[in-house]
Amino acid sequence: MPATTLAWLRHSLRLRDNPALVDAAEHGAVVPMFVWAPDEEGDWPPGDAAQWWLHHALQDLDERLRERGSRLILRSGPTADALRTVADAVGADRVVWNRRYEPPLARRDAEVKEALEDSGLETAVFESQILHDPEAVETTSGGSYHVFTPFWKKVRSENLLRTGPPLSVPPLTSPETWPSSEPLDALGLSAAANGASDWADGLQASWTPTVAGAHERLDHTLEHVVADYDTTRDRPDRDGTTRLSPFFHHGHLSPRQVWHRVETWADDTGRHDDARPLLRQVVFREFAYHWLYHYPDTPAETYRDKFRDFPWRDDAEALARWKRGQTGYPIVDAGMRQLAETGWMHNRVRMIVASFLTKDLMIHWRHGARWFWDRLVDADLASNTFNWQWTAGCGADAQPFFRIFNPVSQSERHDPDGAYIRRFVPELADLPDDALHAPWNESEARIGAFGVTLGETYPRPMVDHGEARETALDAYETVK
Repeated sequence: MPATTLAWLRHSLRLRDNPALVDAAEHGAVVPMFVWAPDEEGDWPPGDAAQWWLHHALQDLDERLRERGSRLILRSGPTADALRTVADAVGADRVVWNRRYEPPLARRDAEVKEALEDSGLETAVFESQILHDPEAVETTSGGSYHVFTPFWKKVRSENLLRTGPPLSVPPLTSPETWPSSEPLDALGLSAAANGASDWADGLQASWTPTVAGAHERLDHTLEHVVADYDTTRDRPDRDGTTRLSPFFHHGHLSPRQVWHRVETWADDTGRHDDARPLLRQVVFREFAYHWLYHYPDTPAETYRDKFRDFPWRDDAEALARWKRGQTGYPIVDAGMRQLAETGWMHNRVRMIVASFLTKDLMIHWRHGARWFWDRLVDADLASNTFNWQWTAGCGADAQPFFRIFNPVSQSERHDPDGAYIRRFVPELADLPDDALHAPWNESEARIGAFGVTLGETYPRPMVDHGEARETALDAYETVK
């Protein structure tokens, strides 16, 4: 009987540049396997939007494996038990996987490794999720980085990123007998299983959650986005961002694949200056993982101690209106409705809505982070945690708390023609540009002529931004 290896696939749901899969293929027959065990992911099991994506990603992975004479074996957890059971069924002597850095998953993986080795199975773990080794990137004093720019300079100047050519798809040898597999629908990941079929229509219209969809978006980025990325990425009314984040998160693309493609494009076109802002954003994702690795309590705990005593407000009604996109501030509501409809939100608008929640409403950043986790198709624990604490002013490399986004001026600057607001807040679509960003500043007669009645067809502002800003700053003085 030939040697057989289980390739435990999690968020590396691709065949190319998959080091665990390559290693498994080099040792003989390969049994690709996915285990659904959300209870093992602590307080952060995949949310509804991520589950919808995962359902389609697993379907896509199985189809691509079958094109190569292989298949994907699906099992429910506990993970160690599922892996041992399948290993016994096929006579496997090895289990390999790609490393995860999220704290609950890192702990789970260590426990699985110990359990498998206690059962006599050989294990091997590989790097795929990020480009840098968090232990190897240190400040001159030997500690972790707290500010992004020095981190960026360090990893670039000392070549600390794994940016070589991506690995090719390995030839896959099948075992003599395939083990049984649970039906994909039995995992309960689909929108129908979660009772969210109507909500999933918007996701389906917005995304192609496959490896082919990932490469199509990467091609589009290089053809239409990267050249103007540094100047248009703050415009939610334009297709000026990569929209690659969910493909990163679910492993349709590895960061090394994206890095290599962008650098190749820059070499071919001679436009290295145009490529640099995009590569910098890839490294910003790395920085979020660097921070999460060194401060694993930050998904639940505020990084800066003084903010643990900040007088956050407990206002369930205000939080619910923010979630529904009914705050009365058009740019905030557009962002929250884009999230509800598409499972994604433009990055500039993420900062606007986060500032509004934490500073205008003074609601704890954890409530926003949890809502994003459930509703984003790209819900990534490192990035979600880092960016929410950044906006709230309490994280590493945080914006100062007193930098409070004005939702009206942000709207006027980044959605000047109102196309984004009109797309996601259609009840305001007929308003002229000069009335769209702050309709409460207009007379009832003027906006009424365009079918808008505040308090009826569209809500009045929840708070006065100027007054809310002063209240937030006063609160900050108590912990400053």
